Amino acid sequence: MRFNYILIGAMLVAGLSSCNNEPQKKQEAQEVNHRIVGEDGMLYQSEQFADLRILHYHIPQWEKLTPKQKELVYYLYEAGLSGRDIMWAQNNKYNLAIRHALEKIYTEYQGDKTTENWKNLELYLKQMWAHTGIHHHYGSNKLVPAFTEEYLVQVGKEVGVEFDDEIKRAIFDKDFMAMKVASDVNQDLVVNSAVNFYEGVTQAEVERFYGLMRLPNDRTPLEYGINSKLVKNEQGLIVEQPWKVGGLYGEALEKVVYWLEKAEKVAENDKQAASLRKLISYYKTGNLEDWRDFNINWVNATEGDIDFIQGFVEVYNDPLGIKGSYESIVEIKDFEASERMKVMMDNAQWFEDNSPTLKEHKKEKVVGITYNIVNVAGEAGDASPQTPIGVNLPNANWIRVQYGSKSVSLGNIEDTYDKASGVGLLEEFAHDEEEIRLAKEYGSLASKLHTAMHEVIGHASGKFNEGVGQPRETLKNYASTIEEGRADLVALYFIMDEKLIELGLMPSLEVGMAEYDAYLRNGLLLQLRRVDAGKDLEEAHMRNRAWISNWLIERAKEDGSISVVDRDGKRYYDIKDYKQMRKNIGDLLREVQRITSEGDFDAAAALADNYGKKVNQALRQQVLDRAAKFNIAPYNAMVNPLLEPVTDENGNIIDVKVSYPESFTEQHLYYGRKYSFLPTSYK
Repeated sequence: MRFNYILIGAMLVAGLSSCNNEPQKKQEAQEVNHRIVGEDGMLYQSEQFADLRILHYHIPQWEKLTPKQKELVYYLYEAGLSGRDIMWAQNNKYNLAIRHALEKIYTEYQGDKTTENWKNLELYLKQMWAHTGIHHHYGSNKLVPAFTEEYLVQVGKEVGVEFDDEIKRAIFDKDFMAMKVASDVNQDLVVNSAVNFYEGVTQAEVERFYGLMRLPNDRTPLEYGINSKLVKNEQGLIVEQPWKVGGLYGEALEKVVYWLEKAEKVAENDKQAASLRKLISYYKTGNLEDWRDFNINWVNATEGDIDFIQGFVEVYNDPLGIKGSYESIVEIKDFEASERMKVMMDNAQWFEDNSPTLKEHKKEKVVGITYNIVNVAGEAGDASPQTPIGVNLPNANWIRVQYGSKSVSLGNIEDTYDKASGVGLLEEFAHDEEEIRLAKEYGSLASKLHTAMHEVIGHASGKFNEGVGQPRETLKNYASTIEEGRADLVALYFIMDEKLIELGLMPSLEVGMAEYDAYLRNGLLLQLRRVDAGKDLEEAHMRNRAWISNWLIERAKEDGSISVVDRDGKRYYDIKDYKQMRKNIGDLLREVQRITSEGDFDAAAALADNYGKKVNQALRQQVLDRAAKFNIAPYNAMVNPLLEPVTDENGNIIDVKVSYPESFTEQHLYYGRKYSFLPTSYK
């Protein structure tokens, strides 16, 4: 489960307010042609195209690691990138064929590169790199090329590339595989989704197939289906094609295993090594018992400085929430920052006991929560180039209850967003000067606290009623947005609690007030910049921000806690009573936890569809018009650092050097050359 950085407007200032109520000086940045260089001389933004900004993160204090720790990071980094193509294949079966063809054209074509068709082809390829395929990462809609089919065929022939009818249809036919992940419950979600998790089967067949696997009253269920493609074979039988060495995606997984085996030999401790061995076994066998055991071992491995997320993890890309997307994040603990936030982890039971949820839905004993602020050393798959800012795992609720969970905030990713942000959108969409003041003084701290509480106490809170299955079984296609909304509501409720002041995590409730303001600006206004004309909200995190915000506005009609203000043709939201708004958040949290604990599918659907799907198109256009003058793209994609080993005369790694590529294009061409291990046929 993850917390995504959804809007550039969510962190509008770079200053982090310390707990002595003395806000730090804002990091000044220099911007030339969309390049942003900080006072530290580091590049934080290199370019902007389409609806994307290209940002750059850095690894602080790298030299403080020992040579052995650097070696471990390097092996985990290489393992992650070795599986990169799996995510491309999972997103759509035509992705790899299209990417390889366009990369060959881009690097080998010797004709005129000043034409509009060429520029548009280059733009389309860059968008594909940013979204890991032909569909938008958040909007789920297919990317629309501005070059012609005739032009593509022409330049392809000049470098020896031919496009068959299927590939041309995948690129140019807007109605063919139109949505990566469908959300219209009135249609078959499997048939109408372009993701490559199913072939020849319907939603009903998928649900029946996995429904038969699940044992009644199983308190420790395996994550059935998380690591396989479900297909109907030539005999008409429905079978799984497991993702494992020797199976589907095996060519890439062999390379992943190669690097993980090296990592296991230089692990920091026995528990870390044991978790790596289980992960290796899982990739070799595809056995879900190995995946279960890996997650348990991984949760218990808390003593090292280096950690990782690796596997078929998040299920947001599956319309039914069953199949896991390949993901890799390599993490280095930020000890100073983690120590400051340790108090939240230590008080997890207090937060659970004081939640507004019903007593029967609270955990009697919160166990095994581990929270760290980490610096990312490398990301791949579902985590790159579109990166989260926080992650809480494992996903299996029973493991979380019995063994605990790990939560991380990605500190250097958040820092990049801070340093690449400005105040223009804040001043345009804030209702008044007081709202602007709160955001400038406390917005960054508020956002970081929200992320931490979302991951640490949000996802770790609550319990299911006896005999109720996992959310992916009970809430089905609504499981992801309900779970992300539940974690958001926990964070929102407690960020206005005096307990955080008592614990020294924030100086005053003004931090919570700043977060309430920002949440409504995002959920009701700024995220509309990300929605195409006439479209609904599709992505789980965007939907949960919308249904929470719209529900609060509906409740405010009764108690006046929030005022909807239309001034000079512009929409604003003015919170009149923060305490009442907090009470309303508590009421909604109680209901969402009930929905989760009881597995109430109908209530989940009503909440998500009635409040979190439809877009006011006139308001969307107003937001676009108001934001246009700032020329800030609403989405971000990251460039990863480059790690290169230094070896002695015997080939042993004695150091690892870090460099920071400045070109998004060159990074992805390099990845294409070095990490293309899967065939390009349609799988």
